[in-house]
This record gives sequence, C-alpha cells and structure tokens, in this order.
Amino acid sequence: MTTFSRHDDNGVVTLTLERDAVHNAFDAALIRELTAAIEGCEQDRSCRAIVLTGRGASFSAGADLNWMQSQLTASEAENEADAKQLAQLMRSLAYCSKTTIALVNGAAYGGGVGLIACCDIAIAVTTAKFGLTETRLGLVPAVISPYVMDAIGVRQSLRYFQTAEIFDATTAFRLGLVHELAPAEHLHDALAAVLRSLRAAGPVAVKTAKALVHRVAGVSVDDQLYIDEENAKLIAQLRVSSEGQEGLSAFLQKRKPAWLVSST
Repeated sequence: MTTFSRHDDNGVVTLTLERDAVHNAFDAALIRELTAAIEGCEQDRSCRAIVLTGRGASFSAGADLNWMQSQLTASEAENEADAKQLAQLMRSLAYCSKTTIALVNGAAYGGGVGLIACCDIAIAVTTAKFGLTETRLGLVPAVISPYVMDAIGVRQSLRYFQTAEIFDATTAFRLGLVHELAPAEHLHDALAAVLRSLRAAGPVAVKTAKALVHRVAGVSVDDQLYIDEENAKLIAQLRVSSEGQEGLSAFLQKRKPAWLVSST
C-alpha cells in the first residue's frame, strides 16, 4: 500500500501523505517510509526544499487505529522501540539541512501537529483544525513535545498539552504553530510565494542560515537524540500503565474512559 508520493520540481521535493482514507494517520510503514524519504532528500544535492502535505481533507490525524491497537497489546520494550521510530522521523525532519515547509491542507492532530512543528515554515488552510489530544487517552505528546514547545512556547504548551483542546487555524497562527493562513483556493499560491523567496536567496546562505538558528538556539541533533531516548521511555511507560491502557481501550471501543465515567 502506498503511504506517500514524491514529486520533484526544480529543486523542490513534495512529499504527499497518501492515506486519505484514514485521514493520513501514521502507521509503522508510513513512519519508516517517510523517514527514508526525508533522509534521501538530505543526500540529494539537487534538492533545496521539501514540502510536506496531505491528500484529501486532512493533513494528518496522528496515530492510525490499527497502530494504536498494536500499542495496546505491546510490551513496554516494544512500545519504546515504536516510539523511537517516530522520534527518528521527527528528528530527521527537524534537523534536515534542506528548507522544510508544511503545507497544511486540513486537520492535524497529535503527531500531525508534530510534523508541522518540525518544519521550518508552515502554511495552513484557514479551515484547518488542530489538537494535541493525547491526554484524552491517558497519554502525553512526549515524542513531539520538543518541537511543539519550540513552536508555541512553554506557556501555551502548558495549556494545550494538558487540556487536549481542539483549536482553529487562527489560534494556530496566533500561537506561532503556523506562519501563514490562506483559503483553500489560494493555499498553493501562498506556497509559491515562499518558494520564490527561497529561490531568490543564495542556496549556501539559506542552508547556513538554518544551521545558524540551530546553533544560536543551542540545539543539536545529538542533544535531541538524548531527549528522544528519554521521551520514548516515558511514552512507553504510559502506554502500559493502567490509565494508558484504559484510555487507549476506551478510544478504540468508542466509549468513555473510566475517569470520565466516574466524574459524571
């Protein structure tokens, strides 16, 4: 099954998530293949920019239901290994030397928000919805947390990590998760304008500017690897905990979790 498609155009590689039947949700295959594609772009000297987008109505709904089902029955060690694969995807995208652009064509939840936060530039359709909904499952957005926190800040992360609220595109713009909003009919026009600006700049200077930001901000791929290891352990522990098991089970069974039932 095809999980994404690649289109090359004058130094710009567009990676389109192709699982629109499940709102471009992640599964192990998508994570593995998308990671390989991004790492391939890193080695491609003709590539100057990567555009990441989705087919259909959604950008990415986060975890696929079947993938979540496997997490429910997996051991802590298996869940940790699973989380490390997702962390590798996010790390490859965030620290890719090419300019990365999220073209957010629709809703993004959980890991989908993580993909947006990992990109250098984010342009979203005005009708898009967003959510960091993990706490509704008795979990936390551990793997994506460093990137989302960099994008929206500690203060806003404290709210949205805890409440799991769904927010609109205007709020995403205000928070700093996305740089620009456009109606659906003008989304690609907005992308074209950004690409024109990039092409007008010196390619070495653009690459150096990205590295400069990372250096001045004090972040590196080595530091990120250590953080990812710790966050993978954390999410694995939560997935096998009683609350995590109840939250995942309730979601998959389409019922209220025990903590919600007991509070009513």
